[in-house]
Amino acid sequence: MDLVLLQSLLALADHRAVTSAARALYVTQPALSRRLQQLEEELGKKLFVRSRTGVQLTEAGRIATDEARAIVERYGRIKELIRAQESLETGIVRLGGGATAVSFLVPKAIAAFQKQHPGVRFEVLEQGSREVEADVLAERIDLGLVTLPLHSREFVVRQLAQDKIVLVASPSHPLAKKKRVEVSDLAGQGLVGFQAGSAIRQLIDAKLRDAGVSMNVQMELRSIAAILGMVASTQNLAFVSRLGVSARDADIRVIDVRGLTIQRRLGVVSKLGRPLSAAARAFSPFLG
Repeated sequence: MDLVLLQSLLALADHRAVTSAARALYVTQPALSRRLQQLEEELGKKLFVRSRTGVQLTEAGRIATDEARAIVERYGRIKELIRAQESLETGIVRLGGGATAVSFLVPKAIAAFQKQHPGVRFEVLEQGSREVEADVLAERIDLGLVTLPLHSREFVVRQLAQDKIVLVASPSHPLAKKKRVEVSDLAGQGLVGFQAGSAIRQLIDAKLRDAGVSMNVQMELRSIAAILGMVASTQNLAFVSRLGVSARDADIRVIDVRGLTIQRRLGVVSKLGRPLSAAARAFSPFLG
């Protein structure tokens, strides 16, 4: 049903005269009469009758007017919500990322963004890069923070930074006490690893394999905080993002290994061909 026809009926109901209603709508009286006739034809009922005192609504006209007012008000609400979203007064950003991104990149970005746009809400999902990619393609999230390269060309990709992966140990670990650690020193050492199959785990395994070193994986964890906690309380080593190691962390030592450099590229991705919401589009640059 044409919204203009409903607005015409409301003007007639409010002014109780075709002449006054036409004037309020800035149309001619014949034009308004044609609109009202068209609406009556669509509904199949007489909506009003003329009398010496003005226009009177029929029972069908009163029903139509009540429903038309609700529809027009709802339409106005839709316009207002869209305007508020586009102006970032409201909105929601759905994003996903791995443990490093969600723990150490996303919080600062959200804090900075919400200082400017406090009405925008966030839904943040922590999971592996491949799962994040799948959720972006399925449109369950708007933005994904992932380890590059990707497994698909169906993304818009922006590289964020190089993330250095470092070896960590407890201060009591024998390697933490050595002035120089060689790659060969890692052979057979106990390792707390990220979950098998994750992008960062695959990268670490490949680098160790290239270096000809085989370590003894004692356990697999998802969270950086859990890995660091396990390293601090056991004699196992771990490879984690440098972003996750605080200089104030007295229970952890970063060990420089000669001849072993592990870095990964982090990127923010969205689905190719799917326009981002105003909120997601505005937030993306805050990630770096």
